[in-house]
Amino acid sequence: MNSAIELLAPRYDIAWYPWAVQYFFLIALSYATLWLAAPALVFGKQRWLPTARLALLACLTTTLVAPVALLADLHQPLRFWHFYAFANSHSWMSIGSLVLPLYVTGVIALAWLAWRPALQAGRHRPGIAGLLARWLSLGDGPTPRALVALVGLGTLALSTGIMLYTGAEVAIVKGRPLWNTVWLPPMFVATGFIAACGLILVLDRIGGRRDIIVTGQVLKVMLGACLVAGLVAGSWFLDGINANVGSVAAAMESVRGSAEWRSTALWGGLTGVVLFGAVLYLLTRPVSRRPALYDWAWPLGLVALHVGWMFRWVVLMDVQTVARHSAGFHHYGIPAGSSGILGIVGTFGLWLAAILLVDLFLPWRQARQGGSATDASPAASDHPDVEGVLRHG
Repeated sequence: MNSAIELLAPRYDIAWYPWAVQYFFLIALSYATLWLAAPALVFGKQRWLPTARLALLACLTTTLVAPVALLADLHQPLRFWHFYAFANSHSWMSIGSLVLPLYVTGVIALAWLAWRPALQAGRHRPGIAGLLARWLSLGDGPTPRALVALVGLGTLALSTGIMLYTGAEVAIVKGRPLWNTVWLPPMFVATGFIAACGLILVLDRIGGRRDIIVTGQVLKVMLGACLVAGLVAGSWFLDGINANVGSVAAAMESVRGSAEWRSTALWGGLTGVVLFGAVLYLLTRPVSRRPALYDWAWPLGLVALHVGWMFRWVVLMDVQTVARHSAGFHHYGIPAGSSGILGIVGTFGLWLAAILLVDLFLPWRQARQGGSATDASPAASDHPDVEGVLRHG
């Protein structure tokens, strides 16, 4: 007599939608560009000032937009107050709900302090720009350089909290072996710096500056971030193939038979190697050839942004297609609505709107480490190429 046993396993819908990818991507751009602005704005390295201006522009705009994506991913955004009414010190999400508002406030304060001398100098301009300058400058007094450094150091400290909680809230999920690893948080940070460097290269090109000093500085940071990401990825892989037990071994086993995951790993590895090789090539060229080559560094910026975004997509979305209670994989198709393509495009559109508004009405090109209105000379006084095609009237 033949008998058959039928096993039924429920299929659970994904818990995190593409909104989560947008948040993790934008917040990584935020804290990484903050650190790229720190050498000049916090520690007074004047040679880094042109890079810091672009980095602060990117930092402020991504910081403002990232929480919007986070609220959207809560599924019921109006219930965000539950984080504060029912705080849980054992939950990384609850801890993040406390760190994130402080971090956003710190970034806004740092940007205001850095732009305040230029706002004071522009109070007599006609139109909306002058009105905003008079309103936002808050008086004639100078901006203490020590205050800029103090606020900057505090915000940098808060940014490390953002790095920690965004990595830890994923890595502690034991039900997902592909998440439950100590290698995930440092990989988030490394790919975040890669993407942030790419964003600065793209902004430098769009602004018409093509500043070789900015390009050289950012490429060096990108090279280091690529090296760190490669070391983390290699250690992660070796940990998985050499271990018989543990979350990494279980993660490797769960995707071992998937051609799609093999192709994803191959694509990610090849893209990282090509990006690292291209950056190394540019940085090792003779000085006389670098200006011409650096004009074409911005496509590497797009590749770097692709690396940062796609890593988060694979980790946050593709991992959720791996069946938890049975073998195999679930299919996920990106919907066209607000929880899919529209949400992705809309988030980037909101960031683009934020950066255009800042460019139109705020003197980000004159950012400096404190001072007064008399110190707020045009950005070209700090570097001859800092004025772009877009100018403030």
